Amino acid sequence: MWRMPATCLSKPQKKGVQVACLPELFRSPYFCQSEDQNVFNLAEAVPGPTTKILSEVAKKHDMVIIASLFEKRTIGLYHNTTAVIDADGAHVGTYRKMHIPDDPLFFEKYYFTPGDLGFKAFDTKYGKLGQLVCWDQWYPEAARLTAMQGANVLFYPTAIGWHPHEKEEFGVAQADAWQTIQRSHAIANGVYVASCNRIGLEPTPNKAGNGIEFFGSSFIADPFGRILAKASHDKEEIITAVCDPALQEYTRRNWPFFRDRRIDAYGDITKRFGK
Repeated sequence: MWRMPATCLSKPQKKGVQVACLPELFRSPYFCQSEDQNVFNLAEAVPGPTTKILSEVAKKHDMVIIASLFEKRTIGLYHNTTAVIDADGAHVGTYRKMHIPDDPLFFEKYYFTPGDLGFKAFDTKYGKLGQLVCWDQWYPEAARLTAMQGANVLFYPTAIGWHPHEKEEFGVAQADAWQTIQRSHAIANGVYVASCNRIGLEPTPNKAGNGIEFFGSSFIADPFGRILAKASHDKEEIITAVCDPALQEYTRRNWPFFRDRRIDAYGDITKRFGK
């Protein structure tokens, strides 16, 4: 069995954690609320300084770490990237966020080039782990293709929240939709899903907006879509759950979605829309 956390790295080993996932772009405030060329100075190589530090932590605690980073690939080329560090400290894989949003206060297209490594799952000491990032979580194609790489767990480092002026009208619906779509990925693919979100109000730089209130609610779901653990929406917490490979196998035997897929009929999925 694996014991999976979906938030924060602070003292996880005391909870028996084997795989730790950090929120999206955890090293800084969510800088995509504005377009500022000076922010590119935050980017770093992957592997690089942060992965070196995390490698030492991973090796010390015999723990896999999934870390979301602002990657500088070369001058003028940057990615929203997740590094996977194995329990022996080795950097075993890199995933670059494929779907890049451009919404009010989420100006990610200014900073990030879409990923070009495809959808990935990496072998680690504690299972084969898939990584997707935030906006990727709305796309069933991304979850499916990652699961098809053999992932036992899909991890979603995330930075999602409310515009304060919209919270009263849309807040509950938005948070419910966010959880529902990811639970559906767990069910449709017979995998565990762990989604790790930011919390708290982060002001917009230069007072150009009212900021984003990240709604937390990190959670872990099993292959039936049942919530095994869930964090609050307003406090920094570590949540953990035991993910049993036997349950994954049992689920897929009884709900054999991979067996019954009509792969001969899905060619049109590569079209943008309709005919």
